[in-house]
Amino acid sequence: MENPSISVRNISRSYGTVKALDNVSFEVPKGELFGFIGPDGSGKTTLFRILATLVIPDEGSATVEGFDVVKGFKKIRKIIGYMPGRFSLYMDLSVEENLSFYATIFGTTIAKNYDLIKDIYQQIEPFKKRRAGQLSGGMKQKLALCCALIHKPAVIFLDEPTTGVDAVSRMEFWEMLRRLKESDITIMVSTPYMDEASLCDRVALIQGGKIMKISKPEDIVSDYRRELLAIRSGKFYELLKDLHEFPGIHSVFAFGQSAHVTFDQPVLELEDLRTFLHNKNHLDAEIQKIKPSIEDCFMELMM
Repeated sequence: MENPSISVRNISRSYGTVKALDNVSFEVPKGELFGFIGPDGSGKTTLFRILATLVIPDEGSATVEGFDVVKGFKKIRKIIGYMPGRFSLYMDLSVEENLSFYATIFGTTIAKNYDLIKDIYQQIEPFKKRRAGQLSGGMKQKLALCCALIHKPAVIFLDEPTTGVDAVSRMEFWEMLRRLKESDITIMVSTPYMDEASLCDRVALIQGGKIMKISKPEDIVSDYRRELLAIRSGKFYELLKDLHEFPGIHSVFAFGQSAHVTFDQPVLELEDLRTFLHNKNHLDAEIQKIKPSIEDCFMELMM
C-alpha cells in the first residue's frame, strides 16, 4: 500500500508474562473507516495506546501519517484525535468549557473548525452549560468525539466508543462516523460488538493479541464455508451438552436462545439429527439452516 495513513509492522507488547500484542501487522489507507473487532482482553486498547503514542511497543514499528510512533510522537500528537474507552473529559467543566479547553490546547478555536463538529455538537448544544459529569452516556460520547475533532485531526482513534451506551445512541454514533468519512479523516475504531463490524470499510478480527483476519465485512462472511444450523429447544442447557455427542460435530456455540452448530462433513442429513435430538428427549427441537454472521466467522477462526 502506497503512503498508508497508518502502518503497523510486527508490533508486540507484553505486560509481565501477559502478551497483549503478538507480532501484529496491518495498514490503513487514507480516509478509511477501519474497525478492530474482538472481545475484552484481546489487545485492542494496547494497540490504540501505542498508535496514540501513549505506550511504547516492545518490538516492531508503527507510523501514523508517516511519523514513527516513538521518534515522532510529538508530531503525531498534533495531528491525531484520541478517544479512550473510559470517559476522560473534565467532569466539573461544562460541555462548552471542555470543548473550549481542548480547542485552546491545540491552538485553535471552536469557531474555526465548527463545520467539522457541527452535526455532532448541535445535538448537545442545548446542554452546553451542563457539567460533563451530569450528561447521559450517549451525550458524553458525543462531547468526547467533538473534543477529539476540534483541531481537525488527520486520524482519529476511537477505543470502544459505543460501549455502555444505549442502542439508539450506538447507531447515531456510527452515523456520525460515516459522515466524518466525507472529510477525508482516517478513522480507526475498536468495538467488542460484532454487529458493528458491518459498518466499517474493513475490519481486523483480533483475539489473544493476534490478528486472525483482515478483510471487508462482506468478504469475511462470504469466505465462511461450513453449513450452519440454528437449533432451539426448551431444554437449552441440555441441548448444548447433547449436541456435542452427535457424530461429526465440529462446533457448538450458544447464540442467544439458539445453538449455532457446524459439522465436519459438508453435507448433513437433517433427519438423522432430528432423530438424535428426539431420542435425547428434545421433542420440541427446531432446526433451521442460517447464513453466518461476523460473530459466527469469528468463532470459526478461533477453532
